[in-house]
Parts: sequence; C-alpha cells; structure tokens
Amino acid sequence: MLAILLPAAAAAQQVKFGYLSYDKVLNAMPEHEAVEQNLASLKAQYETETKNAEKEFNEKYEAFLDGRDELDRPILMKRQAELQELLKKNAAFKREAARLLSQAEADMYAPLRSKLDGALKKIGSERGYAFILNTDGNALPYVSSLYGEDITTLVLDEIRK
Repeated sequence: MLAILLPAAAAAQQVKFGYLSYDKVLNAMPEHEAVEQNLASLKAQYETETKNAEKEFNEKYEAFLDGRDELDRPILMKRQAELQELLKKNAAFKREAARLLSQAEADMYAPLRSKLDGALKKIGSERGYAFILNTDGNALPYVSSLYGEDITTLVLDEIRK
C-alpha cells in the first residue's frame, strides 16, 4: 500500500518556480543610471586619451614623412623605430583601456547584482520556489503559468524598498 501511495503523493506535489529578465530588473534599479553615468564618464576619459595619443602619432608621422628625404639613413631609421614604438604603446594602451573599462564595469555592477541576488533569494524562499529562471537570451521560450510565475514586479518592489 505504501509503495502505491508514495509515488502518487510525490506526483501531487508541484514544483513551483519563478522567472524574470535579470537584465530588465537590473536596468530598472535606481542605482543603474548612476553606474551608467560613471561608466560613460570613464569611457570618455579613455577615449580622449586614446585620441590624444593618436593625434600625437599622426603629427609625428607627418613630420617624419615631410622630412624623410632630408635625413641621413641612421636618423631616418631612428625616427622610424620611434614611430613603431609609439604605435606599439598606443595599441597596448587601447588594450589596457578596454580591460580596465571591462573591470570597472564589473566592479560597478557588483553591488547591484548582489542586491538583486539577495532579493531573488528572499522572494524564492518566501514563495517556496524550487528555483528562479533568468529569461534573458531567449532561455525560456515557453513557461506554463500553472507551475511558473513571472516575478519581475515582485523583485522590482523588493529592491526599491
């Protein structure tokens, strides 16, 4: 009798879960705009510095082209090597700037993600969800409202408290 009742009881229990667009909620957080402004400012600084370096290179290259016919071979080779070194430095700066911007973005968003993750844990626990799914990237093209619940509004209300 017990062997018949246990599987039936297990089947009667429904697994409940929540789902939301993590990015949509993250972008709706009050702190999001400040993070985006800080990132835009930082990006503008790096772009300005990159443009200045490119301008410096272009000026030196033009001067090199204008005077190359009048220079002795050793001086010509020296200036050409200087230009190549400057070009390498500029390329290295661009790579490092991209890395630093990426790291700054991760660092700036970390508190927001932590806050959002905390809200998800709280809501998941309170509502008895087995899990919460992120619908970003078309990861959940179909969900039955009998088992899953869109918790976007709940999460937004929780993080705005």
